[in-house]
Amino acid sequence: MASVEIDQLTNALARLPGLGPRSARRAVLHLLKKREGTLVPLLRALETVDAKLATCSICGNVDTSDPCGVCTDVKRDARSLCVVEEVSDLWALDRSRLFPGRFHVLGGRLSALDGVRPEDLGIDTLIGRVAGGEVDEVVLAMNATLEGQTTAHYLSERLESFPVRITQLAHGLPVGGELDYLDEGTLAQALRARRPVA
Repeated sequence: MASVEIDQLTNALARLPGLGPRSARRAVLHLLKKREGTLVPLLRALETVDAKLATCSICGNVDTSDPCGVCTDVKRDARSLCVVEEVSDLWALDRSRLFPGRFHVLGGRLSALDGVRPEDLGIDTLIGRVAGGEVDEVVLAMNATLEGQTTAHYLSERLESFPVRITQLAHGLPVGGELDYLDEGTLAQALRARRPVA
């Protein structure tokens, strides 16, 4: 039987996404078994991040500096701005290294059921960035959900008075996907976005 402190650590880890009670117990046992190689460095890293954690005042990214590393990267194209719902979306797109521009994190998506209104999101900050005149294109990279598409539609209406090109990520068939396993919404989107064969 584990001590109260070890149980508290296990319960804390079990609250993390992707970890249940059993996975958390295995992680704790590993940390305890390899204390010097894993537990101590993990504690140091957590303390460092906790002391330096900041939300970027420009884009809403989470980093250890404000402005964040994405906003201060001079190699990025300041004329292209990709709008995402959450920081995890920014990190996923940035990891792909396919988008050379800057980002803007809304901090969620519009949802009448959850009571999330435009003023609850970073929309005014986005409008301010676009109104500054440096942005030529705004890429709406919302998730392919009803709320995500509602948010994209709302943003496109708010941005239409500015001299910027507004684009949206394509939705449809995933690479390697088989038609038989796809839902009707994905198939419908793929059919609507069809293009001529070159």
